[in-house]
Amino acid sequence: QDQLVESGGGSVQDGGSLRLSCVVSGYTISSICIGWFRQAPGREREGVALIDSVGRTTYRGSVQGRFTISRDSAKNTVFLQMDSLKPEDTAMYYCAAQNLQNALCRVGISSLYFEHWGQGTQELA
Repeated sequence: QDQLVESGGGSVQDGGSLRLSCVVSGYTISSICIGWFRQAPGREREGVALIDSVGRTTYRGSVQGRFTISRDSAKNTVFLQMDSLKPEDTAMYYCAAQNLQNALCRVGISSLYFEHWGQGTQELA
């Protein structure tokens, strides 16, 4: 049974940093599309960062240069390093995974393509 478990959220000051982790069980993260979405109150869920099976990454424009997605295949864990946090980054952050073609594994793809989700972790900046 597949499972995604996020951790690392919290409250930080404007300009601070947080590192989110997503431990995955049930499949190999290096063979799928995996990454992070976020949802603020009253807003739609939006893609933040994705990494495909060959390691190519894409980011939402507003986080480009501040956030970094990475993975540790040995630990089957995906990370999101968030630096220079802004109040507008405040949201519930979700890890998501799906077996998608790499051409589709790009930020901007609808969250509806993803069937596998974590429970979410709150980030407050």
